[in-house]
Amino acid sequence: MRPRAAALASAAALVLAATCALGAAAPGAKPPLPARMADTGGGTQLITARAAHTGSTTGTLTWWERRGGRWAKSGSASARFGAKGLTEGGSREQGTNTTPTGLFRLPYAFGIKAAPPGTGYPYRRVTKNSWWCQDNKSRSYNRWTQPRPADCRAAESEHLITYEAQYAHALVIGFNYDRPVRGRGAGIFLHVNGRGATAGCVSVSGDAMRRILRWAEPDRRPHMAIGTASGGTAITRY
Repeated sequence: MRPRAAALASAAALVLAATCALGAAAPGAKPPLPARMADTGGGTQLITARAAHTGSTTGTLTWWERRGGRWAKSGSASARFGAKGLTEGGSREQGTNTTPTGLFRLPYAFGIKAAPPGTGYPYRRVTKNSWWCQDNKSRSYNRWTQPRPADCRAAESEHLITYEAQYAHALVIGFNYDRPVRGRGAGIFLHVNGRGATAGCVSVSGDAMRRILRWAEPDRRPHMAIGTASGGTAITRY
């Protein structure tokens, strides 16, 4: 074989080998998490909060967006869950310090501080009269109230402004929100980290919370999925 022909043949063999190697790796690669989920809410933005198992109090929160027909990661952060871990949202009981699993819409954002610059999501500013009613006997159960109504006991509610660190910025998670079931739980948010595990919410660093609020677009109908890596509460079930 002439030298030029041999060189061309050698180059072609290298290209073929590289192509085969790439092709061999592709089938083993997992699709992104949203592509493996049963439902993502129908929008083009999604937040996932995944823990290793139901006893976990920490995990990973990732925000995704769908462009060109594919899901891509936009950011991620370490997350904290309830002090008693996670539990199936449909059977959760109030006061158990567990984070409910499931797929939820995100009605609006709120905060003691002003919305981060660039925030496009509906944002409600906390005042000294802002409460979240958790009283099972109240008509305002699992709702923001301002001021606190007479039938919503202060001892059974959160005075939002007193949680200066946690509620600097937050997103309402639509757990038990549209048709509240008494005793299932109220006031489940994505908020800024406190000192440790939460009472049932999901929390991230202040920087991550601000990034999420700047990223979220109401027209893209973002949802949030909470679950575990596997088992009956696997995030891929939702």
